[in-house]
Amino acid sequence: MSVVGKLVGAILGLILFHHPVGLIIGAMLGHFYDNAVMRLRPPSMRGGFIEPLFAFAGALSKSDGRVSEPEIAATEALMARLHLDSEQRRAAIERFTDGKQSGFDAALAIGQLRAWCHGRRDLAFIVLDLLLDLVHAEGPLADAKLALVRKLCGALGVSDHELAWLSAMKGYASAAQGPRGYGPRPPPASRAASEIDPYAVLGIARDANERDIKRAYRKLMSQHHPDKLGDVPEEPKRRAGERAREINAAYERVKAERGVK
Repeated sequence: MSVVGKLVGAILGLILFHHPVGLIIGAMLGHFYDNAVMRLRPPSMRGGFIEPLFAFAGALSKSDGRVSEPEIAATEALMARLHLDSEQRRAAIERFTDGKQSGFDAALAIGQLRAWCHGRRDLAFIVLDLLLDLVHAEGPLADAKLALVRKLCGALGVSDHELAWLSAMKGYASAAQGPRGYGPRPPPASRAASEIDPYAVLGIARDANERDIKRAYRKLMSQHHPDKLGDVPEEPKRRAGERAREINAAYERVKAERGVK
């Protein structure tokens, strides 16, 4: 946690007001500054991310009673996607092992992932995107696994609808089906663009007005723009770029259908 803003604010407050009250006011303003800087600074993949991610992965894999071969394979693939060095890989394996123990409290890992996201929804979507292959490694979700995924989503501020939409973008379900419709499907790239409902991609009803369509589009683009991600591996950036292109394509289709320029 940064204290530079608090110290500088306290000193300036004392100099300007020549009174202890000025020191307190300055420190308070500096506190707000420190919080704003922390929220704007791109978080590091090395700082509080890898270990809770794999601890949660372990808990997720064990939540339905046993860790299966497909789940182990999905976890190995996740390590490969993140290009972990030997030290990070060792830590990831240790935390995955901790997470699958019967007494492990998944809420701790969820809290750490929430702290890493700093309330940023683009980072929350990265966390979920990385975990979805593991979530669906065995096909349809068991109730215990779905409940744990929903706890993570609740902590990150992601709704059931948004989780269904993100799953659909990775080819696991139709966004209109909702979380209980999850199951293996061909990836979006293998389906014709005409088969993908652009309204579902944008998360809007077919009778939405032009203003709501534009608002939904701008909101999604602000959440999924790869340039905002900071220090993250190339794979999440690539996926964010794919989502941004899919959102743009859906928006253009909706505009074309309605004759909007």
